[in-house]
Amino acid sequence: SVYVGNLSYDVAWQDLKDHMRQAGEVVYVEIMALPDGRSKGCGTVQYATAEQAKNAIATLNSTDLSGRSLFVREDREGNKPASNGGGEPAPKGGPLNPLAASANAAGVA
Repeated sequence: SVYVGNLSYDVAWQDLKDHMRQAGEVVYVEIMALPDGRSKGCGTVQYATAEQAKNAIATLNSTDLSGRSLFVREDREGNKPASNGGGEPAPKGGPLNPLAASANAAGVA
């Protein structure tokens, strides 16, 4: 996976996928969003192979998308798709909040 920063807030996941497929077969794209659904201006892209991800870093860093110079690097967080399919972000909230889960396990309300 690669991390892509400095995205315009108007860029949709389809736009990012179209841009990033210049480096190889894109299998998943997620644009990070705030709880209210607004873009955080960054995202992750998964490629079919590690070589394609390396190619994306080498060839797409500092390229322009919607008037912004993209920052492309290895995804150090190791984000895995948490999706309901189609490249859309997974629903927010619920039991996926690790702080709430640990508080509940400790009997803290």
